[in-house]
Amino acid sequence: MASPPRRSVTEPDSEPYHYRMPTQGMLAPPTDSDTWLGLADETLPVGQAVDWAVLPSCGAVVLFSGTVRDHAEGRDCVERLEYEAYDGYVVPKLEEIAAQMRRRWSALGRIVLLHRAGLVSLGESSVVVVASSPHRPEAFAAARFGIDALKATVPIWKREVWADGESWGLEAQHLTKLDSTKLDS
Repeated sequence: MASPPRRSVTEPDSEPYHYRMPTQGMLAPPTDSDTWLGLADETLPVGQAVDWAVLPSCGAVVLFSGTVRDHAEGRDCVERLEYEAYDGYVVPKLEEIAAQMRRRWSALGRIVLLHRAGLVSLGESSVVVVASSPHRPEAFAAARFGIDALKATVPIWKREVWADGESWGLEAQHLTKLDSTKLDS
């Protein structure tokens, strides 16, 4: 099914609009950083993200992979999700989250924050958060903070398609600034 048409910010009397990000090409880990951030129209490299996060100094690697499930509250037979985002807003927000993770847990080794855009089928990962650190408490806390902050602060729109209908963001939450989030990890 096609994405909603692009709409101008100045278009009067329009429904809420969503921006499509340009295709980013091959999603690959950085060679010059310990932080891998991305928004992609392609399958997220879950295994590669975990492998990349392993460092000799880190004894813990925690992965969160959010996958598309076949139901949602009040709806059975979810068939797929579609995500849309504006790359110019998403990547800076991911950078803020990664920086906050490093401030809170200074021993972190590597951080991965990846999100899908476009159609995502049942069982596929729509978001991946990985944190590595010398010890597991920090890795678990940082990964939990990473996914919670991403969901609360990054402007990504979700369209859910199920057997009897579809909707953009029935359970949308209001985005907040990272500093104002109540994420106690």
